[in-house]
Amino acid sequence: MASETDVRAKLQSAGQDHLLRFWADLAPEPQAALLAELASLEPDALREHCQRASAACALAPGPLLDLEARLQPLPPERVGSAVRCDRETLLRWEEEGFRQIALNKVAVLLLAGGQGTRLGVTYPKGMYQVGLPSQKTLYQLQAERIRRVQQLAGQRLGTHCTVPWYIMTSEFTLGPTIKFFKERDFFHLDPTNVVLFEQRMLPAVTFEGKAILERKDKVAMAPDGNGGLYCALVDHQILEDMKHRGVEFVHVYCVDNILVRLADPVFIGFCVLQGADCGAKVVEKAYPEEPVGVVCQVDGVPQVVEYNEISPEIAGLRGADGGLLYNTGNICNHFFTRGFLDMITRNFVALEVCREEEFSPLKNADTASSDNPSTSRRALLAQHYRWALQAGAHFLDVHGVQLPEQSGLLPNGDPPAICEISPLVSYSGEGLEMYLQGRKLQSPFILDEDQARMLQLQEC
Repeated sequence: MASETDVRAKLQSAGQDHLLRFWADLAPEPQAALLAELASLEPDALREHCQRASAACALAPGPLLDLEARLQPLPPERVGSAVRCDRETLLRWEEEGFRQIALNKVAVLLLAGGQGTRLGVTYPKGMYQVGLPSQKTLYQLQAERIRRVQQLAGQRLGTHCTVPWYIMTSEFTLGPTIKFFKERDFFHLDPTNVVLFEQRMLPAVTFEGKAILERKDKVAMAPDGNGGLYCALVDHQILEDMKHRGVEFVHVYCVDNILVRLADPVFIGFCVLQGADCGAKVVEKAYPEEPVGVVCQVDGVPQVVEYNEISPEIAGLRGADGGLLYNTGNICNHFFTRGFLDMITRNFVALEVCREEEFSPLKNADTASSDNPSTSRRALLAQHYRWALQAGAHFLDVHGVQLPEQSGLLPNGDPPAICEISPLVSYSGEGLEMYLQGRKLQSPFILDEDQARMLQLQEC
């Protein structure tokens, strides 16, 4: 074990020796615990971390002054659109994505280090239920989408395939997440294909760049954010595991998007056929000041510029077609080749997708006006209602009277009828005609695997 003298010298070189100011008040056991924690902090890295935090706090709030001259939209050849492209192109992307999945070359990686603090809960956000009729959690919805996309890819190419699920947790979420998955039998996924690993923790820092003590014998630590992914991949030999499995393409996403399509074959296929080693899904910004980052170029380099770094004047610029010039909203939904995660990017692309079909984040409690459990629940139920109508279903009210078919939401924000479709039955609206064509459904209606089998038997 490192001595007090050695640790104090390291902290002095980092400008953080105040962390030992309560040393004399501690008993031998707490002293040993504090020394062990402090000895693990590399002094140069600690100094740089604290200096960066202080410098960030010292920046004037608001847009970056020199950004306008350095900012450009992504070149058109680097942006595809699943919304505006023709059917033939979409099918070509999808077919390539399914082919890569069937060849066991695709993995998904979930960023799940955060707790549901803003939701008013202390457990990991993936364990949250937004109030669906089925009471499924975010984790369960995502697990079932993996099972369904494996099934679809295998059926298309006549193979058995696996999409490994890598889940980056934090010190706060690892234990509860493992327990949650074990208690639910990993949602019928093979546990060997669900790989949980932990991101690094960093000291919490004051505005003045001083690390904070949580108590006299413990440093206050926090997860190192989504950007900590790259260090965590190295720390836990995740890239080696991917190589061993034959994984070449990785779909990375955040836990809180209830509409996320895991291992989306359209997105995977688009990026592979573009020859990209890094890509992002984007949605068209709803309005200029929408608080989402913008995927664009700064000094010719693709990156995400946060909404508070862009002036209202730049945010409101219009292109020749009348649309926003900087309209590619970032939804934290990314594609990487495994090679990229080992090296540096060569070619970045972006794929525009439909917001109503693929993006509804869960950030806040219901007391907030947006991005809350109610908006997430309504987004998913509205999507499933649209799928049912497209499959030829009709809905009845409580009196058995057929409801008028409308794609919009009611004034209270709910869809005209409540319909929930299990991801195990349909991944993106496919194949529902065999169950729903011409049927009259009483709201609320849940189409799970058992109900689907029963409907098939009725047809026979």
